[in-house]
Amino acid sequence: MKIRSVLSAAVLAVATTFASTQALAQDTYTLRLAETWGPNFPIFGDTTKRFAKLANEMSDGRLRIRIDSSNKHKAPFGIFDMVKSGQYDMGHSASYYWKGKVPETLFFTSMPFGMTAIEQYAWFYEGNGMKLMQEVYGPHNLLSFPGGNTGVQMGGWFRKEIKSLDDLQGLKMRIPGFAGEVFAKVGVSPTNIPPGELYTALERNTIDAAEWVGPALDLRLGFQQIADYYYTGWHEPATELQFLINKDSWNKLPKDLQAILKTAMRVSAYDMLVQSQDANAEAWSTIKEKYPNVKIKHFPDSVFKAMYKANNELLKEMASKSDLAAKIIKDQEAYLKKTRAYTDISERAYLNTMAEVE
Repeated sequence: MKIRSVLSAAVLAVATTFASTQALAQDTYTLRLAETWGPNFPIFGDTTKRFAKLANEMSDGRLRIRIDSSNKHKAPFGIFDMVKSGQYDMGHSASYYWKGKVPETLFFTSMPFGMTAIEQYAWFYEGNGMKLMQEVYGPHNLLSFPGGNTGVQMGGWFRKEIKSLDDLQGLKMRIPGFAGEVFAKVGVSPTNIPPGELYTALERNTIDAAEWVGPALDLRLGFQQIADYYYTGWHEPATELQFLINKDSWNKLPKDLQAILKTAMRVSAYDMLVQSQDANAEAWSTIKEKYPNVKIKHFPDSVFKAMYKANNELLKEMASKSDLAAKIIKDQEAYLKKTRAYTDISERAYLNTMAEVE
C-alpha cells in the first residue's frame, strides 16, 4: 500500500508538472507597436516586420507583434507619448524626435561629428550607452533599445552649390535633430517637414535644401530630378532608430519572452544596417548611371570649421543646463576618443591605402 501511494503521488506530480508546462506553453502575448513610418516604408518598415517575424518564430507563436503604421494611428511624431501612456506597448521611431520633450534623448540617434555605426554599437553594448539610455527613458515609464542603423547619412540635396558661409545665410533647409541647431547657428533656417511633402517643398522653392537619409531612400523621393548638388555627411554618421517599450507591458512578459524580445530587436537592428549598406550602394549606382547631373560635393573647410565650432558651443550649452546631458556628452567624448584611435589604424588606414593604390 505504501509503494502504491508513493507511485500514485509521483504520477500525480508528473501529471501536474506536465499540465503546468502545457498551460505555460500555450500562453500567448500580443504587443501593439506604433511606428513613425507609413505602411511598407522601405528599410525602416522592413525592420519592424523582420522584428515581429523573429519574435514570433523564436517564441513558437507565443509572442506576437501587431504593427500599426502612421496611417493607422495618425501620429508619426507621437510615438513617445503613446508608448509612455500605454496606448501602445511598443514603438519604433528615432530618439531625436523627442528632444523638445526630453532634450537628452537626442544623444541616442546620432550626433554631428560623432561615432560611426560600429563605434556607436560598441558604445551601446560594450560601453555605457545602454545604461545611459535607460537612465534617460526610465523616468518616463519606458525602456529603449537600438532599433536599426542607416550608417552615415548624406549631408543633403541643394539647389545651389555651397561655396562659403555666405551661401548658408537665410537658406531654408529641412534638417532635424541637433544638426538643425548647428546649422541654425551658422545662418541656416532649419525646418522639419514630413517625408511625403519634401519633394514638393523643394520643387516649389518652399525650401532650398533637404536632408533625408541616403541614396536608397532619397532616390525614391526623386530629389535627384530637382537638385544637382548632393553633399556628403557630417551630421548623422550613425543614425540609430529605436524600439521603445512600455515598462508595464515589459514587466508582464515571462523572462524567456523578454530575452526573445531583446534578441529579436538586436538582430533586426543589425540587419537594417546591412540592408542599408546594400540598398545605398545599389541606389547610388543607379543615380550615377541615370542622373549625371548629380554632383557629389563636400562642404568647404571654412563651413566645416564653423559647424564644428557651433557644435561644440551647443554641447557646452546643453551640458551647463543638464547634469545628465553633461554626463552623456562626457561619456560619448571619452568613448569616441578611445574607439577612434583604433579606427584610425584599421578602417581609415585601410581605406587610405586603397585610395592610393587604386
